[in-house]
Formats: sequence, structure tokens, C-alpha cells
Amino acid sequence: MMNHFVFLAVLLHLRTWCTAYSQQESLVFPVTYLNVHKDLALQRLLVEWDVGKSAHKAGLLMSFEIQVRRADEAIVWTAFLNTTLDKSGKPFHWMWDSDLPLECMSHSVRIRSKAEASNSWSQWSLWETVQGLDTSNISEPKIFPDEKIIEEGFDISLCCVGRKGRIIKEFFLNSPIPYFNRTNSQVGLLIAKNVTFLGVPHVLCRESCHEDNCFAHAVFFVGRPPDAPHDFSCQTQNMREITCTWDQGRDTYLYGSHSSKYKLSEQFSKSSVPCTVNCSERCSCSWDIGKQRVYNITLTVENPLGKGTATDVFDVAHRIYPLPPFQQWEEYTGAEIELHWEQKEKEIELFCQAEVCQPDGKAKLYNSSDTQLYRNRITLGGLQPYTSYTARVRCGAAQHFWRWSEWSKAHTFRTKEKVPSGKLDVWRRITPALWGRNVTLFWKQEADFQANGEIISYEVTWEKLVGQFKPEHISLSSDCNSTRIFIDNHPYRISVTAKNNVGYSHPSVLIIPGATDTEKRLNKSELKEEQVNGTDGGILISWKPRDKSDSYIIDWCNFPILQSCDLQWKRFGPNTSSALIKSAAFVPGVRYNFCIYASAANRVSLLEKKTGYLKELPPQFDPDVKKVELSYHEVTLYWDPYPTDEILPGFLRGYHVYVSPVQEDCNLKGSKKHVLAGGSVVCKFTIENPEEKTYTVKHLTSNTKYKLAIKAYTGGGETPIINFRYIDTPHDSDMLYLLVLLVVVPSLIMAVCLWKMKWVKDCCCPVIPSPNKSKVLSFKEFKIGTEKVLKLSDCIPDTLALDNKAEARKLPPRSLISSTPTEDKIDDQNLSSVYRNKNEERNFPSTPTPQTYTWFENFAYSSQLAVETNPYETPETLETSKGEVSAVLYQPQYYLNILNDASTSSPGEAAGRKSNLRYISQTDVHCIGRRLFD
Repeated sequence: MMNHFVFLAVLLHLRTWCTAYSQQESLVFPVTYLNVHKDLALQRLLVEWDVGKSAHKAGLLMSFEIQVRRADEAIVWTAFLNTTLDKSGKPFHWMWDSDLPLECMSHSVRIRSKAEASNSWSQWSLWETVQGLDTSNISEPKIFPDEKIIEEGFDISLCCVGRKGRIIKEFFLNSPIPYFNRTNSQVGLLIAKNVTFLGVPHVLCRESCHEDNCFAHAVFFVGRPPDAPHDFSCQTQNMREITCTWDQGRDTYLYGSHSSKYKLSEQFSKSSVPCTVNCSERCSCSWDIGKQRVYNITLTVENPLGKGTATDVFDVAHRIYPLPPFQQWEEYTGAEIELHWEQKEKEIELFCQAEVCQPDGKAKLYNSSDTQLYRNRITLGGLQPYTSYTARVRCGAAQHFWRWSEWSKAHTFRTKEKVPSGKLDVWRRITPALWGRNVTLFWKQEADFQANGEIISYEVTWEKLVGQFKPEHISLSSDCNSTRIFIDNHPYRISVTAKNNVGYSHPSVLIIPGATDTEKRLNKSELKEEQVNGTDGGILISWKPRDKSDSYIIDWCNFPILQSCDLQWKRFGPNTSSALIKSAAFVPGVRYNFCIYASAANRVSLLEKKTGYLKELPPQFDPDVKKVELSYHEVTLYWDPYPTDEILPGFLRGYHVYVSPVQEDCNLKGSKKHVLAGGSVVCKFTIENPEEKTYTVKHLTSNTKYKLAIKAYTGGGETPIINFRYIDTPHDSDMLYLLVLLVVVPSLIMAVCLWKMKWVKDCCCPVIPSPNKSKVLSFKEFKIGTEKVLKLSDCIPDTLALDNKAEARKLPPRSLISSTPTEDKIDDQNLSSVYRNKNEERNFPSTPTPQTYTWFENFAYSSQLAVETNPYETPETLETSKGEVSAVLYQPQYYLNILNDASTSSPGEAAGRKSNLRYISQTDVHCIGRRLFD
């Protein structure tokens, strides 16, 4: 049973699937009709197709897939289209714009369909082909498109179709527009992207041959669509004709037949406006008004790339733009002027405005006080007398004002003369003369003076203030601005006035004090000139104010070196104490002198004097060195006094002296280093006293060549060093003498000493043998400690020498020995005689004979010799001396006084003995320790 139910279920499912499949098959509606043709003007394919009538009757929602291919078998486009079928059975339409000209090659289209309820597409229709020139027999290559207009910034594709069996070898643009191409086939391609206007590009194509029919040529144009008209408006000037104007916008680069075309139409009447457009700076178009008063004008501009529109709606009565006034003239009414003009359209009520340009270039506007229907005039007030003015007029509609008319032509007129106003600015310069003074008067017109006409003369009057005298008077032409008069030493009152055709100005008065007061107050030598400096393009002058002064005057000469110095002066108020004097005549390097005066009640007095430069310059020449004094270690320069007057281009501040050895850089004490233009270093000494005329440079080296220069300097510095003066310092003989004294003389003395060394040594320091150097004392038995000692008992003399025996006998024994108080005295008796040695081996006489002897202490010995008992003494003597002295030691610090002061000998005898004593060298005897004399 279970198997039966399963079998029935499978059968039921299979039936359902088969039914669905048959239904889907019934929903497939293939394309039954397909037609394709081309629109070459628009470069567009027009496709028309249809499906079976059953699909239309069912009103199905269908999908279509459309493919386009070119002759090279490449699918260039695929499109999908969804639509609901119409029961009326109308076919379907689709358009495709080609980026490549359709003439270049054949294009084919195919379509397939699918019902929305179906999952299956129908079969593709057959390809429907539109033939291109690549399949036709042409006699020469052709380029498509030709003379195409393309908008700037877009791409363009061109093709060149060759004859059958030929290939395109070259295809290019003769323009800087970038492009890429493809050749070597029957159809060549050229594509330019994002083109810009660079003139008219020419396209050239050539087959693989060179005959005339192997070439093709074409052009295309790059342009812009027109801008919408700017500032589009319409107006009337006479209520009979309307004129519309507008700006045409930027250039489209399209000309001739491709240029922009304008069209005006009226929307209320649904008609075009009959006018001719003229364009220069602005475009305009005019037509008669007729009876219509309200308009809605639409302006359309169009070229092959696009179009633009502008609209203006208006009432003619509200768009009145009057014509400019003409034929102007003026009329005088007392102190005012009426300006008149003519107006063409007298029926229009106008409101007018006049612009009057003054001599300083400023303009003033005057409006009409009421509307001008029949009275075309404006009153002009506040004008200066005898002054030229330029006026022009414009008008606008008094009711519903739209805009001003154009200005009328300029009209120039001059106001009438009046009496001069204000006073002349008068100044003077006084110089002494025989029996009086010359007064030079100067005058000028300042800002507060108004001539109010043409000045025809200047009147000068002067009168003496002492006594009753008739005033003197002269009249000068208008060309004069100065004159000179002579007055005596009395005080005078001088006045100057200006005269025009109407009258005189107010007099300008100067009081000239008496000659005594003049000399006292105006003696310039009593005032010391103060130096001032230029700043900010002028020279700053300051002064100490004076009480009760109503003004201050500063005068100077613009050209102080010339005889006609062009005197200038300037007045300042009573509260002013400084001023910056500027003049176009001021130049650097020229000294200008300024005098400051105080004025009170037309009387002036000199306060201060200033002198200065706009800018100081370096001196033009160097000091003239007249004398140079040289010594071993210094040089002294003398120069002429340097000028300090007005010809100097700056205030002299001092001098600079430059010194340097020729072969090396300078480094002198008290100087500053100065680096020249060439890089060498010289010493710089500054002299800050301008009146100095001499200078000494010290610490020079003798026998050396130096270069030196002297420069004057001002506040503007100094000129560069061009020429040096060269000097040679002499040899220093004092140093030579000192060298001789310190070197040569001591050297000679030393040479002589070395030459006479033995003689000097023998004279001054005789040779005294040292016991320590004796070979005899080299044995041990002759040493006591570290000292070598020779006892008398160990030395047997061969010979005893005794000089001056007679003298020796006369000497008392006590005088032979000298000792210090601390030493033990040796008895005189022990030294009174010398006995013969009993030793027979000495071969001395057997009978002892007492003898007198003299011994001397040797000062050269450094050791103390122990003196033993004398073997030659008698036993009696030895006995006597044993208790007192055991030995007599040799001591170098003591000496033997041979001539004892206590002796009884007379001075003469002592002197004789001294002279008769003879020194015996110890090298001549065999004993050391005592010197014996016979």
C-alpha cells in the first residue's frame, strides 16, 4: 500500500513540472520584425522592431537586449530596454548615437526578448546591417565628419575611408591639439580629446600612394555656445521709438554662418519684433512704439552649439532716457551765474543736474530747484571772482525717473573781476649805503591773498616817520616781485599794494627803524651761527620764542653761491618755535644760511642765525701737506689751514691720518685699524680739532718705508684714499752707539783680559799650593781625620833661606808671632833661639847656635796644621813651652803681624824691614806648614 502512494506522488510532481515547462515555452516571443536605418545629419541609428501579436494581446511586460557591432566584428554597444506591450500592436523604436561617423563603416543591430514572467530569452534576431562607405566603390579617400562644429572641452572622432584594396598610411592634424590615431587599414581613425580653441584645425589623410587622388582634407570648428544676454533692457528717448540694448557676453569663436543669431519677440502680441541688431561694444535693436505701452520682450541668441534667452517687461512711460542737453551759455546776476541750455524733447518734464569743475580739479554738483519743462537753467553760486570753470549738464525724467541722460559737452566760462582781497606777503633786505641805506623789497601772493582779477601793477609807497614829509611812490608792472629803494638814516614806513582793473588790495606795511637801531639790531656778526642738520627732505629750524611777537619770519637763499641768490622767506604764527624748511632747490653739499626774525607791530628784529645742509657730503680735496719732519721713530706732518667757508660740502669735523708700513699691515699704539678697499690694513689716527694744522705719528720703526695719507672729514664722511705719501725713517745712530757701549767695549775688555790672563792671575791671585793636593801627604800616617797634616819632625829641610838677616836679628822675639786674644801666648823665651839638631844624620853643626827667624801665616790654606815641637829648639826652650803651648796650629783666618806696633823699632825701621822682606815660594822648599827665613 505504501509503495502505491509513493508512485502516485511522483506522477503528480512530474505532471506539474511538465505543465510549467509548457507554459514557459508559451511565454517566449521572438522578434518577428527588425528594421535599421541611419540619420547621417545626427549621426544616429534608428531601430524599429516588433514581436508576435499574441504578445501584444497579452499585454506582457517585456525585456529586450539590443547589440550594435561594426564591420570589424566588434560589439560596440549593448542596451537593455523594458517596456509593456501595447494591445494596439505598435512596433518598438530605439535610437543610438554613434561616436564614430556612420559613413566610416557598416553597422549591424540584433535584438532578443524575454517576457518578465519567463526565465528564458528568445533567440537572437538576425543582424540587420546599415552599409558604410567601406563597402562602396569610391574614387578617392574621404574624411568624416567634415566641417563639424564641436564644443570646446569635448571629444571628436574622425575617420578616413580609403578605396577598396588600399590602406590609410597617414592620418593627422596640423594643429597643436593633442590626438591619437590608428592607420594601416582601409579605415583610419583619429580621436582628439578635450579640444580647445586654437584656430581652425585641418585634418589630412593619405593612402599608401602619392597621386592626387590619394589625399583627403577636412576641417572642423571648435567653439562655445552663446551666453545668455547680459544687462538686457529697453528704453525710449522721445516716446516714439524703443531701443533695447544688451551685452553679448564672451566670444564663441564661431564666425560667419556659424556666428550667433539674435531674435526679439513680444510675448503679449505673440509676434516677432521688426528690428535689426547691431553689435559693436554693445548690441542694440530699435523699433517704433506704435500704440502699445506695455511690452514683454524676449531676446533669444543661438548658434550651432546652443542658445540663450533674456526677458524684459516694462512700461514705456517708465523707461525714459532723455537725450543730452546742448547749446549752453551763462548769464550773470549779481554775485551768481545762471547756466542755460537747450533740450530737444520739450514735451518731457525733466529734472537736470550741472557739474562744475573748479581750477583745482574738484567738481561740485548743482541740482535744479524745480522741474524743467520750459525753463532749462540752473543757478550757480559760491564761485570765485575772475576764475575759469568748466560745466556740463545731464537730465532725467522728473516722473518715473529711469536713468540720467549722457552728459552734455563741456562749457567753459570765467567769472567777473573783483577788488583784490587779502594782503601781499612783503619782506625786505637792508644794506648800508652812502648817506643812507638801500632797502630791497620782495613780495609774493600767499594763500590768503586773492587777486580776484588780473593784476596790472604793484604800488610801493614809503614815507619818513619823523617830521612832515610828502610820501614817495612808485608803480611797478605785474611782472615784478621786487624792487630797491633808497632811504636815509631816519625810520620809514613802507607799504605795498596790488592793483587790478577794479581796485587795490589792502596795503602790506613794513616799519624800517632808524639806522642806529638797525645797526644795533641787525648786526649779524653779534649772533653766532648754530649748525642744523637736514631731515625728512628738509632742514629743521628751531628757535627760542620771544614774548609779544605776533609772528616769526625765516629767510634764506635758494642759491646762496649766486649773486642773485633767490631770497625766500616764510612766516609762522606766534605759537610756533620750530619749522621744517623744504625747497625743491635744496641739494646735498650746499650750505644754506637761515635768519630767524621776530615781528611785532610791523617791526622786525633778528633773533637767531642757523646754517646747515640738506645732506653733508665728503670734502672734495685733501689737506695740502707743506712739510714733513722725520726722526728715527716718528713723523710730523704740517698742512695749510683747511677752508671752512660755504664752499665746503659739509661742516669740517676734523682729520684722519692713515699710516702703514709698505710691506706689512700696521699695528701702532694709540691707533685704530682701518681696512682699505683692497683688503690691506692701515693705522688710523683721528684729529677732532678742525683748526689743527700739525700732527705727529709716534712709535715708528727706524730704517722702514711707510705710506701715509691725511684726509679731512665732515658729517658726510670722507672720500676714499687714492694716493699715499711714502717716507723712509732714518737709521737710529743712538742705538748704534748704545750697541757699541754695551757689546763692543765689554767684548774688547774681555778679549784683553783673556789675552793677559796669566799675567793678571799672577798679579792678582798668585798660585798657592794646597796641602791637600800634595803627593807626599797621600799616606795614611799623614792624615788626621779628613785633613792631611805634615809634621815638622817628618820634614827635614835641605836649605833654610833667610832674607835680611840683620833686620831679623834686630826684631824682638815677641814681634814675630801674632795671635788673637783667645789664643795661648807662646813664651818669648822659647822662640829666642834655634838649636842645632843633635841628630848627626842631618849634618848640622854640633854646636847649637841660636838664630832669629821669621815665619808667615799662609792665607790660602784651608786646613789647620798642628805644629809639633820644633826639633831644632833647645831642650830648655822645650821645657819652658811645654806647660803653655803644645802645638802651634796654622789658621787661615789669622795673619802674622810682622811689624808689631808694640815693638821698639822706629817707624822708619819698620818701613825698611817691610821693604826688604822677600817672599819665598813654597814650591822652592821641601817643607809645608812653616816658611823659614835665614
